[in-house]
Amino acid sequence: MPAAGGIGPGNGKEYPGNLTPFVTITCIVAAMGGLIFGYDIGISGGVTTMTPFLQKFFREVWEKKEANKSTNQYCQYDSQTLTMFTSSLYLAALLASLVASTVTRKLGRRLSMLFGGLLFFTGALINGFAKAVWMLIVGRYLVSSVPLYLSEMAPYKYRGALNIGFQLSITVGILIANVLNYFFAKIKGGWGWRLSLGGAMVPALIITVGSLVLPDTPNSMIERGRTEEARAKLKKIRGEDDVDEEFRDLVSASDASKLVEHPWRNLLQRKYRPHLTMAILIPFFQQLTGINVIMFYAPFVNSNTIGFGDDASLMSAMVTGVVNVAATLVSIYGVDKWGRRFLFLEGGVQMLICQAVVAACIGAKFGTNGNPGDLPKWYAIVVVLFICVYVAGFAWSWGPLGWLVPSEIFPLEIRSAAQSINVSVNMMFTFLVAQVFLTMLYHLKFGLFMFFAFFVIIMSIFVYYFLPETKGIPIEEMNQVWKSHWYWSRFMEDLDYPINGNLEMSKGGQGPKLV
Repeated sequence: MPAAGGIGPGNGKEYPGNLTPFVTITCIVAAMGGLIFGYDIGISGGVTTMTPFLQKFFREVWEKKEANKSTNQYCQYDSQTLTMFTSSLYLAALLASLVASTVTRKLGRRLSMLFGGLLFFTGALINGFAKAVWMLIVGRYLVSSVPLYLSEMAPYKYRGALNIGFQLSITVGILIANVLNYFFAKIKGGWGWRLSLGGAMVPALIITVGSLVLPDTPNSMIERGRTEEARAKLKKIRGEDDVDEEFRDLVSASDASKLVEHPWRNLLQRKYRPHLTMAILIPFFQQLTGINVIMFYAPFVNSNTIGFGDDASLMSAMVTGVVNVAATLVSIYGVDKWGRRFLFLEGGVQMLICQAVVAACIGAKFGTNGNPGDLPKWYAIVVVLFICVYVAGFAWSWGPLGWLVPSEIFPLEIRSAAQSINVSVNMMFTFLVAQVFLTMLYHLKFGLFMFFAFFVIIMSIFVYYFLPETKGIPIEEMNQVWKSHWYWSRFMEDLDYPINGNLEMSKGGQGPKLV
């Protein structure tokens, strides 16, 4: 299958391989790791609108909410303790990602997912039986190498669609959490929040049990010296007996990676400048789209800021959850058809327009004093509609591609270290944005949406000029993409990867083109 812009997958190579049932099933099970992530994102905002939960753990927030029902809507939830509850998971994930490189290289991708599932199960158990705030936060601290696993298992022709299975499972997790929050909030006695938080044990069990039956990737087996076993596994994964060329390339890449004694230090080498830049900026930009503040806090933003009651706000969160899942399916269909860059840029324009409209709507009604008076129902519906269009734009662009692109561009010799940096940056900024969002809402008011819109403009410009198209190119051949790029080629001069003389990367970064 030819790659984007007319270049084949590296010097004319086309590795044989089918989308076998074995690959499909293993990738589906592995992607369930995203279900854990999504469930936690969705459950956090929901339980913080449940009055019994606030009364038990965040009574000062509940008292402020009750006292300010008719005054400033921007600052009812301005509590650092409450935001620490919602964002503590991501601080824990940040710390875990710093050691993920060593764990995945020593134990393989499969065992690292097993340990992650066990830790999350323990954390969910603690949260379900929590009696104090410290138990909530400790439980969430206990709660990933999944995108890396998917990229290495998938045939390059289907890598985009299968890898986005991880993002799809995140969106499904968010939707499940929103549905459960809606019904658990109706339980008499006020203990429904325990079921919401404890319910995270279910996706944790799925990934834990699933990881016991998942095979390790051929790349990981070769890294640990199990070459013959890796060859047999590659044949099974591809559904072909003729895998010699791909196998030789995997072994060559692994041999080269073993010569690298300090992958973290080597990331600073000039030839890895494009990879390091993407490992940092893509997750940085992904979080500054503002998506997580919408998904974290959608229920009580809807409940208070745009005039829905608690029950209706949980319902609107379910609607955005359905949109999230549907739009991710669009991305699965189109990522290997339309390419990464098209989805990045289209999604950026869509999010920018919606953020501007939402900011204008909230600014017109709430102003700077946060007291809108009586809000007509049509107004709230319009705001939620544009939030849904915004979520759709993210869900078929920066949502899945923010995980896919970094996982497919790193050479094997730096892959684990670079992926750890990618996840660390993602978790760090997820934590920071979640932690300061309510304070920023208090100070910036409706201007907060314009703050995120500004970064959407910046990230779209970055993608247009600096991100090459990676559709249809095997991971082992990805260096040729950088070597043919108008800007990044200057950092790749010391590489010995051959490149055809009749290729050139256009300045817009769309991909190699024939000249």
